[in-house]
Amino acid sequence: MALPDVRVLIVDDHHVVRLGLRALLEGEPGLEVVGEAADGEQALSATERLRPDVVVMDVRLPGRSGTDVCGEIVRRWPQTHVIMLTSYLDEDLVLQALMAGAEGYVLKQLEGDALLKAIQAVARGDAVLDAATMRRLVARVRRAEGDSDRAAFRDLSERELSVLRLIAEGMTNAEIARVLSLSEKTVGNHVSTILGKLGLNNRIQAATHAVRHHIERHAPGPA
Repeated sequence: MALPDVRVLIVDDHHVVRLGLRALLEGEPGLEVVGEAADGEQALSATERLRPDVVVMDVRLPGRSGTDVCGEIVRRWPQTHVIMLTSYLDEDLVLQALMAGAEGYVLKQLEGDALLKAIQAVARGDAVLDAATMRRLVARVRRAEGDSDRAAFRDLSERELSVLRLIAEGMTNAEIARVLSLSEKTVGNHVSTILGKLGLNNRIQAATHAVRHHIERHAPGPA
């Protein structure tokens, strides 16, 4: 038995863009354009009236933003999937769209076949990001992780970082003292200072904190 057509709502404030998208989608078997909207309020009204399977929506709309409208659509009609379509590869907008519930974020510069495949994939319940957007987003996340890691140790001196790294490796104060050529008392003082600066209660918490934030990237290993 043939599957029902994927019902698509097009949302873009440019009439020419809507015409182009409609022409592209209406020529594809298995897709049906059920309506168009030029702004966020029209998009909400059309979604309520037509209950499309997929909304293809420009991220930049007059009045309410595309991400704001996306969030409301996903909240009110969870069976409707949203693809954000944009001319701009903006990492902040990508994150906002995904947090709002968009299941696809693609560039208008995509080839027509790529957009068609994205609509079909989202209708199946898959998430879609084009390769360029994915690379930028991964790089953004990695930068954020690096910033978070550095902030996790920013109050520690170089010596304290070295001590914390060895704590994370499971060493006792006596073992750390031998490795760093310090007295055991000095190591104990460093441990107390580290716990105080990080707001932690014991060595287990310190070791966990160190591992979670990749201390090996910030503190040299023993010579």
